[in-house]
Amino acid sequence: GWENAISTTIINFNNEMMQITWAARELFPGENVSFSYTFDESKHKVWKPCPTYLLDQDYNSGCLFKTEGPTLAISIRSNNGSKELFSKRLKSDFYIKPSRPENVTFFWNEDTVTVSCNKPERAVKCLRLELQYKSKFDKQWQSRTSKCCSVGEQGFDPRKCYSFRVRLKRLVPYCNVVNYSSDWEAETFWMNGTLLDSCNDDIKPQSNTVIVLNCLLAVLLMMLIFLILLCKWQRLQKSVMPSIPDPKHMFDDLFSDHNGNFQEWIDKTDYAVVQTKLEYEEPECITEAESPQDDEKKSNKLGPQEKIFSFSGAAENNDPKEAQIACLMPMSNTIASFAGFQILMSDDMYVML
Repeated sequence: GWENAISTTIINFNNEMMQITWAARELFPGENVSFSYTFDESKHKVWKPCPTYLLDQDYNSGCLFKTEGPTLAISIRSNNGSKELFSKRLKSDFYIKPSRPENVTFFWNEDTVTVSCNKPERAVKCLRLELQYKSKFDKQWQSRTSKCCSVGEQGFDPRKCYSFRVRLKRLVPYCNVVNYSSDWEAETFWMNGTLLDSCNDDIKPQSNTVIVLNCLLAVLLMMLIFLILLCKWQRLQKSVMPSIPDPKHMFDDLFSDHNGNFQEWIDKTDYAVVQTKLEYEEPECITEAESPQDDEKKSNKLGPQEKIFSFSGAAENNDPKEAQIACLMPMSNTIASFAGFQILMSDDMYVML
């Protein structure tokens, strides 16, 4: 029952070295087994002890030895060699793992890439050359397989940077019972037929351009927001704190345009009229209709400092009596005449007749 229970891993490295491993701790707990092998096909086989053991926590878990022929027999025994625990016969050629491809070359023709390598010395018909590639925009590798030892692919964009890697594979089940492939050859980077150190050189300028554009957009957006806030602040300031006009230059045009002619300046200056209307307050006046006898009596009552001034055409109406206007004005005792009107003025009032 040991032969069916024990599982081993067998690898023939390029038909040069054999490696056979087993799960020592699970299969043989607490026992350090021994290993022996032979490529001899005669009746009286000569068994050879393992030259190099592979260890798992100080337990023998595998053996590494040179490949000497196509037919191999192995035996696992107890530590003292008295009891055989496992034995097996196999074809070493069915467990070959090829070496990496050598002297890999790339040939570019417009959008077509052809990859080739040196042919191995043995079993070329059992080998396939696998090419994998991807651009900076691809998340997964694209694969192409062809006979050893050349493979070509079309559709490459000369504006993109591509990563390439190649390896050799053994055909299953015609040549191998296990699907073994070589390790990947060193990854290379190409752009339009030019070998690069990495595709980061192609990505960097684009990243810098994107960063500069983003910064410019951010600055423009901030300037736009600042201008909007500034306009709104000016409107708010005008509504809350209206500007006060500066009267310093209000009378400049009186002398520059009208040569000091006050009457002409008032007639032609709108804001002066508005200013006069706002500041002028009409004094309280009492209008009475009196007879000539009343006028004579009033004139007799005036004091020595009071005088009467007559204004011609002061009241033109249909009333037979003259219009007498009495206005209270805060003026001093002065006498004035204007356009034929008679003015009687006292300390705190004057009478226009």
